[in-house]
Amino acid sequence: MASPDLWPSASYKDWSKTCDTLHAHTQVLGKIAAKLAPPEPQLQHAALRLSARGWETAPLPAADRSGALVVALDLHSHEAVAEHSDGRARRLPLTPHRAVGEVTRELLAAVNDLAGTVEIDPTPQEVTWSVPLDEDSKHTTYEPEQVAAYFAAATQAALVLAAFRAPYRGRSSPVNAWWGSFDLAVSLFSGLPAEPPSDDFIMRNAGDVQQVEVGWWPGDGRYGKAAFFAYAHPAPDGFSEATLDPEAARWDDGLGEYVLDWDEVRGAPDPHGFALEFARSAFQHACLVCGWDETLAASAEGAPPPVV
Repeated sequence: MASPDLWPSASYKDWSKTCDTLHAHTQVLGKIAAKLAPPEPQLQHAALRLSARGWETAPLPAADRSGALVVALDLHSHEAVAEHSDGRARRLPLTPHRAVGEVTRELLAAVNDLAGTVEIDPTPQEVTWSVPLDEDSKHTTYEPEQVAAYFAAATQAALVLAAFRAPYRGRSSPVNAWWGSFDLAVSLFSGLPAEPPSDDFIMRNAGDVQQVEVGWWPGDGRYGKAAFFAYAHPAPDGFSEATLDPEAARWDDGLGEYVLDWDEVRGAPDPHGFALEFARSAFQHACLVCGWDETLAASAEGAPPPVV
């Protein structure tokens, strides 16, 4: 059986207050990335990454053109970090009773000092609260032990998603850390355009191509359990009627996605293989019913094999 230290519980219902605070901190990073990074299709430039230290941006062009900037949440030392490519850095503590607004103001000041003036829209996105991030005095709960457990779980999930993506021969995203929905996800693209599901800014830009997304998140107020998820865009009628592997996988009407609960994964003899089976099963189902090129779909299973 898997070690509970390596595959810990991470369900939202058990750490919701700390989860919301951490989520809010990631939004600040994401908004800085969206402001500074060169725009990419499907908003890929705005995505963050899960690194060995936590959530962080890719290297971003400094606003004053002095070099590159990385902004991160170090979930080992529990600090918000701004680093310039010239070696200068600022580190701000994330402590159990420190408000998101205070951290946001100090982090933006550090970024401006290191790399030139950066102005963001502080309105939070895709969340149930609306107080601007730089005025947020509500989200103050930050329990380091809960964050450490989440980070350990998220790291294992990211490794599953990376293994799933690796052999695919079409265009795909890296394992993105999305600060709006607070999930990790990888998208595989067919190469064909699609009609966006709505005129909303995010949907208009992220949903303009045919894709299958597989991801993981700790859950939220709608679904209080951590889980892997999978969906296709656009999805034809009957997409929800498949039986996926492993047996614990199921369709959730409320989410509009296939899900595999994290507790099912961490209870399996081989959690990594169990979750990977779900990702591959969901992708093959989506390719079949959405009419993807058979050769392209087969590449996700390693046919042709990767270079060795």
